[in-house]
Amino acid sequence: MKRKAKEIELFIDGNPPARFPSGIIVGDALERAGNQYPYPVVAAYLDNKIVEINRHITYGGQLNAIHLGTVDGMRLYQRSLSFVLVRAVKEVYPDLQVYINHPISKGIYCELHASSYTNIKTFLLTKKDVEIIKQRMREIIEADEPFIRREVPLSEAIRIFKRRGQQDKAKLLQYRQKNNEDGETVSIYHCGTERNHFYGYLVPSTGYLKVFDLKFHSPGFILRYPTLENPNVLPPFVEQEKMFQVFQEYEAWAKILGLETVGLLNDLIVAGGVEEFIKVAEALQEKKIAYIADTVTHHHNQPRVILIGGPSASGKTTFSKRLCIQLRVNGFRPVVISSDDFFVDREHTPRRENGEMDFESFDAIDFRLLNRVISDLLKGKTVQMPCFNFPAGRRMPGSRIRLEKDQIIILEGIHALNDRLLSTIPCGLKFRIYVSALTTLSIDNHNRILTSDSRLIRRVVRDSQFRNYSASETIARWPSVRRGEEINIFPYQENADVMFNSALMYEIGALKKYAEPHLRKVPRSDPIYSEACRLLKFLSYFLDVPDDKVPHDSILREFIGGSSFTY
Repeated sequence: MKRKAKEIELFIDGNPPARFPSGIIVGDALERAGNQYPYPVVAAYLDNKIVEINRHITYGGQLNAIHLGTVDGMRLYQRSLSFVLVRAVKEVYPDLQVYINHPISKGIYCELHASSYTNIKTFLLTKKDVEIIKQRMREIIEADEPFIRREVPLSEAIRIFKRRGQQDKAKLLQYRQKNNEDGETVSIYHCGTERNHFYGYLVPSTGYLKVFDLKFHSPGFILRYPTLENPNVLPPFVEQEKMFQVFQEYEAWAKILGLETVGLLNDLIVAGGVEEFIKVAEALQEKKIAYIADTVTHHHNQPRVILIGGPSASGKTTFSKRLCIQLRVNGFRPVVISSDDFFVDREHTPRRENGEMDFESFDAIDFRLLNRVISDLLKGKTVQMPCFNFPAGRRMPGSRIRLEKDQIIILEGIHALNDRLLSTIPCGLKFRIYVSALTTLSIDNHNRILTSDSRLIRRVVRDSQFRNYSASETIARWPSVRRGEEINIFPYQENADVMFNSALMYEIGALKKYAEPHLRKVPRSDPIYSEACRLLKFLSYFLDVPDDKVPHDSILREFIGGSSFTY
């Protein structure tokens, strides 16, 4: 007589607890629960940690589906699509390698290289090449082949990637080997003949990836994918030539220095060359800020208002202060006006669908008053400035100012690039600057660093240092911040006259020691636990960079402290 199988109790997506046989597969448990999901389920959270849908469950707990309309679901989709791209290129052009470079136009810009580890040459592909690769990707996706994950010892993974000529991955894992205990394993995914290590999980099989495109964009192409708002269709293509040029400029600089991946940065740290590199990286930013100041000074329209916009944790405040210094060198006396002082009174603040006040909404700013104030200042009038009292939630009378001939206005805010903000001011009097941390360093050739991850880590460090917020609170608010950026900032970034990249290639190594302790405090019971684990894994690829080598006027000081500027 067979003994009855042991049962476990699962709470599935808000349902009452239900009993299941121990060892049940995640996908089967979700199916039995009978919940309907708007998009295909690709993974799940088991007690707030991501698991694959073919995982066996041997203990009770909370189980929540991850579908393609979620942040993690779309990350799995993008990652898996990159895997298919790498495989397709190897099969149709075996002498070339894919380099997955940076985000652009709701996709990822990629290039093909004929390369050895030390001698990289960009392959100038044609539209026909792109169509050939795309067709092979479609064939792989139509075949619905499984992604099979295997855990192998770290030392074995290093040997595998060395043997396959993937030195970037081997080098990356060698540093993890030095920093971790013996016995650590690495996930390697198999699909067809392709073996690869990706920073995170993949979808169950290639058949989930039907919505994609490859768009020729010389000298490479853009891998396009859907967004979590509508995973069933591709978003409209929007050209972002200014953003593309900024990324290309910084990637060219990284190639010159030979620092395109985390493994190469770790080499530099071990060799003792990071202090010199920090000086070079900071000098590059100062040179760019001086260039922007010169551009304003010698602009044929002689602009009087500089508008500075960009997403959260981009270092806009420090950038503004350093720009003021460079403008003073050029003979200007900048007057900084805070858009925060033009908030509407608290009771008039727009609200989101859930009833929370939306301080990032355009209508949270009294833009009519702002237009009148700036217009009067430019006419030489003396103006009573507002001053927003945040504890009271009201605008109060501030100081009276008058603009002199050698003075120029600097206005920083999230809506700075929106034409509506200063619609009554002639375009020729305005100069717009977009500031963001546009990370160009990659984990390896196939795993890019998300620019939003760099900013999130900056914010976790800053909030814990200066705002008394835990990592859990900061990460929980981040999706709302990102939604606000998608509405209020990113659609207007190409309006900028110039873009400034505030990312520093060494910064994650310097932020690491500040971020890790706070991320480790997030308990398993916290819904953002899986995100904290993901960020900790990301940080584990980096060696520490001593922060005492960071200059006191660096943008990084805005987050780690010790800045020579006051905020």
